[in-house]
Amino acid sequence: MEIAFVLVKCQMAHEMDVMRELLKIDGVKEAHGTYGMYDIFVKVVGATHRDVSDTITKKIRKIPNVVSTTTLSTIPEQGGK
Repeated sequence: MEIAFVLVKCQMAHEMDVMRELLKIDGVKEAHGTYGMYDIFVKVVGATHRDVSDTITKKIRKIPNVVSTTTLSTIPEQGGK
């Protein structure tokens, strides 16, 4: 299983619209609003690196009012729970 965390910037006042769309995506396991430079923190899970990549590039980045994303890939050997 592959896991990535995605930091999402949205158009101002569209955070909840983006959040609703994110939570409809199969590979998105969690999405949380945040304060600061990014608006939403997203956990993406897939069977392979390609699945995670496709979820991010073909689904998350295509959501209206998503301005940018920053992806943090995990190191499986250095994981927690």
